Amino acid sequence: MTIQSDPVPDVPALSSAAWYATISGLSGSLVAIGLARFAYTPLIPSLIEQHWFSASEAVTLGAANFAGYLVGALVGRPLAAGLSNRNALRLLMALATVAFFACGFPLSASWFFVWRFLSGLAGGSIMVLVATSILPHIPAARRGFVSGMIFLGLGLGIAASGTLIPELMTLGLRQTWMGLGVVSLILTAISWFGWPASNPPAPVAASHAAHAEARAPRSLGVVYGQYAANALGLVPAMILLVDYVARGLNRGPGTGAVFWVIYGIAAIAGPVLNGYMADRIGFRAAYRMALVLQGLAALLLGLSGNTYAIVAATIILGIFTPGIVPLVLGRIHEILPHGPAAQRQAWSRATTAFALFQAIGGYGYSFLFSYSKENYALIFLLGATALALAFAADFLAPKRARAVPSISG
Repeated sequence: MTIQSDPVPDVPALSSAAWYATISGLSGSLVAIGLARFAYTPLIPSLIEQHWFSASEAVTLGAANFAGYLVGALVGRPLAAGLSNRNALRLLMALATVAFFACGFPLSASWFFVWRFLSGLAGGSIMVLVATSILPHIPAARRGFVSGMIFLGLGLGIAASGTLIPELMTLGLRQTWMGLGVVSLILTAISWFGWPASNPPAPVAASHAAHAEARAPRSLGVVYGQYAANALGLVPAMILLVDYVARGLNRGPGTGAVFWVIYGIAAIAGPVLNGYMADRIGFRAAYRMALVLQGLAALLLGLSGNTYAIVAATIILGIFTPGIVPLVLGRIHEILPHGPAAQRQAWSRATTAFALFQAIGGYGYSFLFSYSKENYALIFLLGATALALAFAADFLAPKRARAVPSISG
Protein backbone atom coordinates (compact mmCIF):
# COMPACT_ATOMS: atom_id res chain seq x y z
CA MET A 1 0.00 0.00 0.00
CA THR A 2 1.43 3.37 -1.05
CA ILE A 3 0.91 6.48 1.04
CA GLN A 4 0.71 9.59 -1.06
CA SER A 5 1.58 12.94 0.44
CA ASP A 6 0.14 16.21 -0.70
CA PRO A 7 2.22 17.77 -3.44
CA VAL A 8 4.47 20.57 -2.33
CA PRO A 9 3.73 23.66 -4.39
CA ASP A 10 6.57 24.70 -6.62
CA VAL A 11 8.28 27.93 -5.67
CA PRO A 12 9.25 29.67 -8.89
CA ALA A 13 12.90 30.43 -9.36
CA LEU A 14 13.91 34.03 -9.82
CA SER A 15 15.04 34.95 -13.30
CA SER A 16 18.37 36.64 -13.86
CA ALA A 17 16.53 39.94 -14.37
CA ALA A 18 14.68 39.48 -11.09
CA TRP A 19 17.92 38.72 -9.27
CA TYR A 20 19.57 41.78 -10.79
CA ALA A 21 16.62 43.94 -9.74
CA THR A 22 16.85 42.51 -6.22
CA ILE A 23 20.56 43.32 -6.01
CA SER A 24 19.82 46.81 -7.30
CA GLY A 25 17.20 47.28 -4.59
CA LEU A 26 19.61 46.11 -1.91
CA SER A 27 22.27 48.46 -3.29
CA GLY A 28 19.82 51.35 -3.29
CA SER A 29 18.79 50.94 0.34
CA LEU A 30 22.41 50.32 1.34
CA VAL A 31 23.71 53.51 -0.28
CA ALA A 32 20.89 55.99 0.25
CA ILE A 33 19.84 54.91 3.75
CA GLY A 34 22.35 52.45 5.18
CA LEU A 35 25.38 54.60 4.34
CA ALA A 36 24.02 58.08 3.58
CA ARG A 37 22.20 58.26 6.92
CA PHE A 38 24.04 55.93 9.28
CA ALA A 39 27.66 56.49 8.25
CA TYR A 40 27.34 60.00 9.66
CA THR A 41 26.80 58.83 13.24
CA PRO A 42 30.26 57.29 13.85
CA LEU A 43 31.83 60.36 12.22
CA ILE A 44 30.33 62.87 14.68
CA PRO A 45 33.11 62.61 17.31
CA SER A 46 35.79 63.14 14.65
CA LEU A 47 33.91 66.04 13.06
CA ILE A 48 33.93 67.71 16.48
CA GLU A 49 37.45 66.78 17.55
CA GLN A 50 38.99 67.89 14.25
CA HIS A 51 37.09 71.18 14.51
CA TRP A 52 35.10 70.83 11.33
CA PHE A 53 32.00 71.74 13.38
CA SER A 54 31.03 72.38 16.98
CA ALA A 55 29.13 69.69 18.90
CA SER A 56 25.77 71.41 18.42
CA GLU A 57 26.46 72.03 14.72
CA ALA A 58 27.45 68.40 14.13
CA VAL A 59 24.22 67.11 15.68
CA THR A 60 22.12 69.68 13.80
CA LEU A 61 23.79 68.76 10.50
CA GLY A 62 22.95 65.13 11.22
CA ALA A 63 19.31 66.15 11.49
CA ALA A 64 19.50 67.72 8.02
CA ASN A 65 19.39 64.20 6.61
CA PHE A 66 16.10 63.59 8.41
CA ALA A 67 14.59 66.76 6.93
CA GLY A 68 15.69 65.67 3.48
CA TYR A 69 14.23 62.22 4.08
CA LEU A 70 10.83 63.78 4.76
CA VAL A 71 10.92 65.79 1.53
CA GLY A 72 12.10 62.70 -0.35
CA ALA A 73 9.17 60.66 0.96
CA LEU A 74 6.81 63.32 -0.37
CA VAL A 75 8.40 63.90 -3.79
CA GLY A 76 9.45 60.34 -4.63
CA ARG A 77 6.28 59.32 -6.45
CA PRO A 78 5.88 62.58 -8.41
CA LEU A 79 9.54 62.33 -9.42
CA ALA A 80 9.04 58.78 -10.68
CA ALA A 81 5.88 59.79 -12.52
CA GLY A 82 7.84 62.40 -14.44
CA LEU A 83 11.05 60.48 -15.09
CA SER A 84 10.01 56.80 -14.77
CA ASN A 85 10.90 54.70 -11.76
CA ARG A 86 14.13 53.50 -13.35
CA ASN A 87 15.47 56.95 -14.22
CA ALA A 88 14.36 58.39 -10.88
CA LEU A 89 16.19 55.66 -8.96
CA ARG A 90 19.30 56.16 -11.07
CA LEU A 91 19.21 59.89 -10.42
CA LEU A 92 18.69 59.42 -6.68
CA MET A 93 21.56 56.95 -6.38
CA ALA A 94 23.82 59.38 -8.24
CA LEU A 95 22.71 62.23 -5.97
CA ALA A 96 23.55 60.25 -2.83
CA THR A 97 26.96 59.45 -4.32
CA VAL A 98 27.77 63.07 -5.16
CA ALA A 99 26.74 64.07 -1.63
CA PHE A 100 29.44 61.84 -0.12
CA PHE A 101 32.15 63.51 -2.17
CA ALA A 102 30.77 67.00 -1.46
CA CYS A 103 30.81 66.39 2.31
CA GLY A 104 34.56 65.88 2.08
CA PHE A 105 34.88 69.65 1.65
CA PRO A 106 33.43 71.49 4.70
CA LEU A 107 33.35 74.88 2.98
CA SER A 108 30.73 76.06 5.47
CA ALA A 109 27.96 74.71 7.68
CA SER A 110 25.45 75.78 5.02
CA TRP A 111 27.28 73.85 2.31
CA PHE A 112 27.37 70.74 4.49
CA PHE A 113 23.71 71.16 5.42
CA VAL A 114 22.64 71.24 1.76
CA TRP A 115 24.44 68.03 0.91
CA ARG A 116 23.27 66.22 4.03
CA PHE A 117 19.75 67.35 3.16
CA LEU A 118 20.08 66.08 -0.42
CA SER A 119 21.42 62.73 0.75
CA GLY A 120 18.34 62.43 2.97
CA LEU A 121 16.08 63.38 0.09
CA ALA A 122 17.60 60.58 -1.98
CA GLY A 123 17.06 58.14 0.89
CA GLY A 124 13.41 59.10 1.44
CA SER A 125 12.54 58.86 -2.24
CA ILE A 126 14.33 55.55 -2.65
CA MET A 127 12.53 54.16 0.41
CA VAL A 128 9.18 55.02 -1.19
CA LEU A 129 10.07 53.78 -4.68
CA VAL A 130 12.43 50.84 -4.35
CA ALA A 131 10.05 48.07 -3.27
CA THR A 132 7.10 49.23 -5.37
CA SER A 133 9.36 49.43 -8.43
CA ILE A 134 10.70 45.90 -8.04
CA LEU A 135 8.06 43.71 -6.38
CA PRO A 136 5.43 43.91 -9.15
CA HIS A 137 7.99 42.25 -11.44
CA ILE A 138 8.66 39.42 -8.94
CA PRO A 139 6.56 36.21 -8.73
CA ALA A 140 4.12 36.52 -5.83
CA ALA A 141 5.59 33.50 -4.05
CA ARG A 142 9.03 35.14 -3.94
CA ARG A 143 8.08 38.68 -2.97
CA GLY A 144 8.61 38.07 0.73
CA PHE A 145 12.18 36.93 0.07
CA VAL A 146 12.91 39.86 -2.23
CA SER A 147 11.42 42.33 0.28
CA GLY A 148 13.72 40.95 2.94
CA MET A 149 16.72 41.32 0.65
CA ILE A 150 15.85 44.96 -0.03
CA PHE A 151 15.40 45.78 3.67
CA LEU A 152 18.66 43.94 4.37
CA GLY A 153 20.47 46.84 2.73
CA LEU A 154 19.74 49.04 5.75
CA GLY A 155 21.47 46.71 8.18
CA LEU A 156 24.35 46.03 5.82
CA GLY A 157 24.86 49.77 5.44
CA ILE A 158 24.98 50.30 9.20
CA ALA A 159 27.42 47.42 9.66
CA ALA A 160 29.52 48.56 6.72
CA SER A 161 29.71 52.10 8.06
CA GLY A 162 30.87 50.79 11.42
CA THR A 163 33.62 48.67 9.89
CA LEU A 164 34.67 50.98 7.05
CA ILE A 165 34.79 54.21 9.04
CA PRO A 166 37.61 53.24 11.45
CA GLU A 167 39.73 51.94 8.56
CA LEU A 168 39.13 54.99 6.42
CA MET A 169 39.71 57.35 9.36
CA THR A 170 43.34 56.18 9.51
CA LEU A 171 43.72 58.06 6.22
CA GLY A 172 41.94 61.21 7.38
CA LEU A 173 38.44 62.64 7.71
CA ARG A 174 38.26 63.97 4.15
CA GLN A 175 39.55 60.68 2.79
CA THR A 176 36.81 58.92 4.74
CA TRP A 177 34.13 60.86 2.89
CA MET A 178 35.91 60.15 -0.39
CA GLY A 179 36.04 56.44 0.42
CA LEU A 180 32.32 56.34 1.16
CA GLY A 181 31.76 58.12 -2.14
CA VAL A 182 33.78 55.48 -4.00
CA VAL A 183 31.79 52.64 -2.38
CA SER A 184 28.56 54.41 -3.30
CA LEU A 185 29.77 54.99 -6.86
CA ILE A 186 30.55 51.28 -7.28
CA LEU A 187 27.13 50.23 -5.98
CA THR A 188 25.42 52.83 -8.19
CA ALA A 189 27.24 51.41 -11.22
CA ILE A 190 26.29 47.85 -10.26
CA SER A 191 22.62 48.77 -9.95
CA TRP A 192 22.43 51.03 -13.01
CA PHE A 193 20.95 48.50 -15.45
CA GLY A 194 19.21 46.35 -12.84
CA TRP A 195 16.20 48.55 -12.18
CA PRO A 196 13.08 47.33 -14.03
CA ALA A 197 12.71 49.22 -17.29
CA SER A 198 8.95 49.70 -16.97
CA ASN A 199 6.91 51.24 -14.20
CA PRO A 200 4.60 48.89 -12.29
CA PRO A 201 0.99 48.98 -13.46
CA ALA A 202 -1.08 51.71 -11.90
CA PRO A 203 -3.51 50.58 -9.21
CA VAL A 204 -6.93 49.75 -10.58
CA ALA A 205 -9.75 51.95 -9.33
CA ALA A 206 -8.11 54.28 -6.85
CA SER A 207 -11.54 54.88 -5.32
CA HIS A 208 -11.42 51.32 -4.01
CA ALA A 209 -8.30 52.22 -2.05
CA ALA A 210 -10.01 55.21 -0.50
CA HIS A 211 -13.04 53.08 0.33
CA ALA A 212 -10.89 50.40 1.96
CA GLU A 213 -9.10 53.02 4.07
CA ALA A 214 -12.41 54.60 5.06
CA ARG A 215 -13.51 51.33 6.62
CA ALA A 216 -10.58 51.26 9.04
CA PRO A 217 -9.73 54.90 9.76
CA ARG A 218 -9.14 54.49 13.50
CA SER A 219 -6.83 51.49 13.18
CA LEU A 220 -4.79 53.14 10.44
CA GLY A 221 -4.62 56.42 12.35
CA VAL A 222 -3.20 54.57 15.36
CA VAL A 223 -0.59 52.87 13.16
CA TYR A 224 0.46 56.22 11.65
CA GLY A 225 0.73 57.73 15.13
CA GLN A 226 2.68 54.75 16.49
CA TYR A 227 5.12 54.80 13.59
CA ALA A 228 5.64 58.53 14.05
CA ALA A 229 6.29 58.10 17.78
CA ASN A 230 8.59 55.18 16.99
CA ALA A 231 10.68 57.56 14.91
CA LEU A 232 11.03 59.85 17.93
CA GLY A 233 12.16 56.83 19.93
CA LEU A 234 14.83 55.72 17.47
CA VAL A 235 16.36 59.07 16.50
CA PRO A 236 18.43 59.53 19.71
CA ALA A 237 20.41 56.34 19.05
CA MET A 238 20.70 57.13 15.35
CA ILE A 239 22.45 60.43 15.96
CA LEU A 240 24.02 60.16 19.43
CA LEU A 241 24.94 56.54 20.22
CA VAL A 242 28.53 56.72 19.01
CA ASP A 243 29.08 60.21 20.41
CA TYR A 244 27.60 59.13 23.75
CA VAL A 245 30.04 56.23 24.04
CA ALA A 246 33.01 58.17 22.66
CA ARG A 247 32.63 61.51 24.45
CA GLY A 248 29.79 61.11 26.94
CA LEU A 249 31.37 58.06 28.57
CA ASN A 250 34.96 59.02 27.61
CA ARG A 251 35.58 55.71 25.82
CA GLY A 252 36.99 57.30 22.64
CA PRO A 253 35.96 57.17 18.93
CA GLY A 254 37.37 53.66 18.50
CA THR A 255 35.11 52.20 21.17
CA GLY A 256 32.22 54.23 19.81
CA ALA A 257 32.79 52.67 16.39
CA VAL A 258 32.76 49.19 17.97
CA PHE A 259 29.31 49.88 19.37
CA TRP A 260 28.19 51.04 15.94
CA VAL A 261 29.37 47.72 14.49
CA ILE A 262 27.32 45.90 17.13
CA TYR A 263 24.36 48.09 16.19
CA GLY A 264 24.86 47.25 12.52
CA ILE A 265 25.19 43.49 13.03
CA ALA A 266 21.96 43.54 15.04
CA ALA A 267 20.33 45.57 12.26
CA ILE A 268 21.21 42.89 9.71
CA ALA A 269 19.36 40.30 11.77
CA GLY A 270 16.43 42.61 12.57
CA PRO A 271 14.08 42.09 9.61
CA VAL A 272 14.51 38.30 9.68
CA LEU A 273 13.97 38.01 13.45
CA ASN A 274 10.93 40.28 13.39
CA GLY A 275 9.41 38.43 10.47
CA TYR A 276 9.91 35.13 12.29
CA MET A 277 8.26 36.55 15.41
CA ALA A 278 5.34 38.05 13.46
CA ASP A 279 4.66 34.76 11.67
CA ARG A 280 4.09 33.11 15.04
CA ILE A 281 2.27 35.72 17.13
CA GLY A 282 0.88 38.12 14.52
CA PHE A 283 2.06 41.54 13.46
CA ARG A 284 0.13 43.47 16.07
CA ALA A 285 1.50 41.45 19.00
CA ALA A 286 4.97 41.49 17.47
CA TYR A 287 4.91 45.27 17.10
CA ARG A 288 3.74 45.68 20.70
CA MET A 289 6.67 43.56 21.85
CA ALA A 290 8.99 45.62 19.66
CA LEU A 291 7.80 48.86 21.25
CA VAL A 292 8.30 47.51 24.77
CA LEU A 293 11.81 46.27 24.03
CA GLN A 294 12.79 49.52 22.31
CA GLY A 295 11.48 51.54 25.25
CA LEU A 296 13.47 49.47 27.73
CA ALA A 297 16.60 49.86 25.60
CA ALA A 298 16.21 53.65 25.47
CA LEU A 299 15.75 53.67 29.25
CA LEU A 300 18.97 51.71 29.68
CA LEU A 301 20.88 54.27 27.62
CA GLY A 302 19.38 57.11 29.64
CA LEU A 303 19.86 55.63 33.09
CA SER A 304 22.95 53.44 32.99
CA GLY A 305 26.56 53.82 31.93
CA ASN A 306 27.24 50.14 32.50
CA THR A 307 28.98 48.55 29.51
CA TYR A 308 26.78 45.44 29.46
CA ALA A 309 23.61 47.51 29.71
CA ILE A 310 24.73 49.70 26.81
CA VAL A 311 25.62 46.63 24.72
CA ALA A 312 22.16 45.15 25.37
CA ALA A 313 20.46 48.44 24.49
CA THR A 314 22.57 48.78 21.34
CA ILE A 315 21.60 45.29 20.16
CA ILE A 316 17.90 45.85 20.79
CA LEU A 317 17.79 49.23 19.07
CA GLY A 318 19.88 47.87 16.20
CA ILE A 319 17.44 45.01 15.66
CA PHE A 320 14.42 47.27 15.50
CA THR A 321 15.84 50.18 13.50
CA PRO A 322 15.22 48.32 10.21
CA GLY A 323 13.08 45.60 11.81
CA ILE A 324 10.08 47.81 12.50
CA VAL A 325 9.64 48.39 8.75
CA PRO A 326 8.26 44.91 7.94
CA LEU A 327 6.28 44.91 11.20
CA VAL A 328 4.45 48.14 10.37
CA LEU A 329 3.98 47.11 6.75
CA GLY A 330 2.57 43.77 7.93
CA ARG A 331 0.30 45.56 10.41
CA ILE A 332 -1.13 47.63 7.56
CA HIS A 333 -1.77 44.43 5.63
CA GLU A 334 -3.59 42.99 8.65
CA ILE A 335 -5.89 46.01 8.71
CA LEU A 336 -6.38 46.06 4.90
CA PRO A 337 -6.06 42.37 3.97
CA HIS A 338 -7.77 42.57 0.59
CA GLY A 339 -6.84 46.00 -0.73
CA PRO A 340 -3.43 46.15 -2.45
CA ALA A 341 -3.99 49.70 -3.67
CA ALA A 342 -5.11 50.80 -0.21
CA GLN A 343 -2.09 49.05 1.30
CA ARG A 344 0.31 51.01 -0.91
CA GLN A 345 -1.47 54.28 -0.13
CA ALA A 346 -1.45 53.58 3.62
CA TRP A 347 2.23 52.59 3.51
CA SER A 348 3.10 55.84 1.77
CA ARG A 349 1.29 57.79 4.48
CA ALA A 350 2.96 55.78 7.24
CA THR A 351 6.38 56.42 5.70
CA THR A 352 5.64 60.14 5.51
CA ALA A 353 4.53 60.19 9.18
CA PHE A 354 7.75 58.45 10.19
CA ALA A 355 9.83 60.83 8.08
CA LEU A 356 8.07 63.91 9.49
CA PHE A 357 8.62 62.97 13.12
CA GLN A 358 12.12 61.75 12.39
CA ALA A 359 12.90 65.24 11.13
CA ILE A 360 11.11 66.89 14.07
CA GLY A 361 12.96 64.62 16.45
CA GLY A 362 16.30 65.28 14.79
CA TYR A 363 15.98 69.04 15.10
CA GLY A 364 14.20 68.99 18.45
CA TYR A 365 16.76 66.72 20.04
CA SER A 366 19.68 68.67 18.57
CA PHE A 367 18.27 71.87 20.08
CA LEU A 368 17.72 70.22 23.46
CA PHE A 369 21.15 68.62 23.33
CA SER A 370 22.75 72.02 22.89
CA TYR A 371 20.41 73.85 25.28
CA SER A 372 20.89 71.24 28.03
CA LYS A 373 24.70 71.43 27.69
CA GLU A 374 24.95 68.00 26.06
CA ASN A 375 22.66 66.07 28.41
CA TYR A 376 22.61 62.65 26.72
CA ALA A 377 20.35 61.10 29.37
CA LEU A 378 17.61 63.66 28.72
CA ILE A 379 17.54 62.84 25.01
CA PHE A 380 17.44 59.07 25.51
CA LEU A 381 14.72 59.34 28.16
CA LEU A 382 12.58 61.46 25.85
CA GLY A 383 12.95 58.73 23.23
CA ALA A 384 11.81 56.15 25.78
CA THR A 385 8.79 58.31 26.59
CA ALA A 386 7.79 58.46 22.92
CA LEU A 387 7.99 54.67 22.67
CA ALA A 388 5.86 54.28 25.80
CA LEU A 389 3.22 56.54 24.25
CA ALA A 390 3.32 54.48 21.04
CA PHE A 391 2.72 51.31 23.03
CA ALA A 392 -0.17 52.87 24.98
CA ALA A 393 -1.76 54.16 21.76
CA ASP A 394 -2.06 50.64 20.38
CA PHE A 395 -4.79 49.89 22.92
CA LEU A 396 -6.93 52.63 21.34
CA ALA A 397 -7.23 50.62 18.11
CA PRO A 398 -10.08 48.15 17.53
CA LYS A 399 -9.13 44.75 18.94
CA ARG A 400 -10.11 42.71 15.94
CA ALA A 401 -7.80 42.63 12.94
CA ARG A 402 -7.49 39.90 10.40
CA ALA A 403 -4.04 38.39 10.05
CA VAL A 404 -2.52 37.55 6.72
CA PRO A 405 0.27 35.06 6.11
CA SER A 406 2.69 37.43 4.45
CA ILE A 407 3.26 41.03 3.43
CA SER A 408 3.73 40.36 -0.23
CA GLY A 409 0.77 42.31 -1.61
